[in-house]
Amino acid sequence: MKLLLWDIDGTLLASGGAGLRALEQATESVFNLPVPADLSTIDWAGRTDRWIAAKIFEKYDIEHTPDNVTRLLETYIGNLPAELSRTTAVLPGILALLTEVQQRNDIAQGLLTGNLERGAKTKLGHFDLWNYFPFGAFADDSAIRNELGPHALRRAAAHHDRTFAPTDVWIIGDTPHDIACGQIIGARTLAVATGHHTRDQLAAHAPDAGLDDLSNSAEFWAVIDGD
Repeated sequence: MKLLLWDIDGTLLASGGAGLRALEQATESVFNLPVPADLSTIDWAGRTDRWIAAKIFEKYDIEHTPDNVTRLLETYIGNLPAELSRTTAVLPGILALLTEVQQRNDIAQGLLTGNLERGAKTKLGHFDLWNYFPFGAFADDSAIRNELGPHALRRAAAHHDRTFAPTDVWIIGDTPHDIACGQIIGARTLAVATGHHTRDQLAAHAPDAGLDDLSNSAEFWAVIDGD
């Protein structure tokens, strides 16, 4: 059995800036900023929500306390539904692939994402995709993206009552951080150029495979099933 661990933003969903807007609104309202929040300068693609919160505090000289993290991220998640309705869409081919995974008994799948679990559920639930993923690793587990892999593997093992060898695990994502997160646990990595990085930019980080997008299921399965 092979294990697929999916990123969300830029891989499963095209957010159209929904998360950025929701977080900017949260930053302004929670901390009463005198000017509109501009978080576009933070390089947050492939990062975790908790890492991003730390960078926001640094940028606006806000005390980095557990209470401030909670207030910011709770407000952000509350803002998400309205913003998701404005611009977010499921990327081409995703629904077909997720359905095909469920029809195979030799493939397991879960999430490996920088979103908090509640944020992931909000985003995927908006498109009725949440139930495709019975387990995952989230920003709740660590603010550091490269520390999420072992959490995902542990939950996959518990859910399926078996251990997955690293070479049977595929990390699927759209940023160099997804690639690094897979490499650090010895997993295989599939980089897809559906986010903010081109295929050539992703290839520079040495993923095991790369695709322009996931619209061609035959192309996807040729990667996953190939040895």
